[in-house]
Amino acid sequence: MHNNEITDVFFDLDHTLWDFDRNSGLAFERVFKKHKIDLPLTDFLKEYEPINLVYWKKYREERVTKEELRRGRLTETFDIFKLKFPIETIDVLAVCYIEELPVDNHLFIGTVEILEYLSEKYKLHIITNGFEEVQYLKLHNSGIKKYFNTITTSEEVGLKKPNPVIFEIALKKASAIPQKSIMIGDSLEADIMGAKNAGMHTLFFNYRKEDVSKSYFAVNELLEIKNHL
Repeated sequence: MHNNEITDVFFDLDHTLWDFDRNSGLAFERVFKKHKIDLPLTDFLKEYEPINLVYWKKYREERVTKEELRRGRLTETFDIFKLKFPIETIDVLAVCYIEELPVDNHLFIGTVEILEYLSEKYKLHIITNGFEEVQYLKLHNSGIKKYFNTITTSEEVGLKKPNPVIFEIALKKASAIPQKSIMIGDSLEADIMGAKNAGMHTLFFNYRKEDVSKSYFAVNELLEIKNHL
């Protein structure tokens, strides 16, 4: 990849720019307080976070609906602690969580600096599998929406990353061509493989320090993107 070939930079949002785990924990803290859930938050989050990742994988693969994701990740986590709630309560908690999620908007270290740097050289875009009503709030409330020329959500397209069609639609929306575009994201499956299959360059944001093939361009910190672009 030669950076002088690139005209357009596409980012994932959650776990790439927007610190999902930190903001999610703060949202659950308010949900538990409001609804008087008698469960240590740290214990809950330790079990919830891997369950949530599994449900998002199922959601990407069209194996669960949006409603099943919202219900299932809570129900399965509460089951571990022998807590049973009627489905109506689960739905109330799920809605409350979605409402609370975009209230805090902590970004990964270096987010604003790297967006400032890149926006002077490239057109920037978002491609996200997150729920549309929440993603726009996250971008707006965190103050980074202004950096992006286009925002493409899976709900808008009706398909989720890694389906190459969502990348193709995002490229068309951005008036960009894949050979001159790069996708930056934290998921090898959804962001990197999906974008590669659409003919784009890729850069893996490996903040979890996963053991990945040397065949992938990768960074552990956002500011390391300057070494590639």
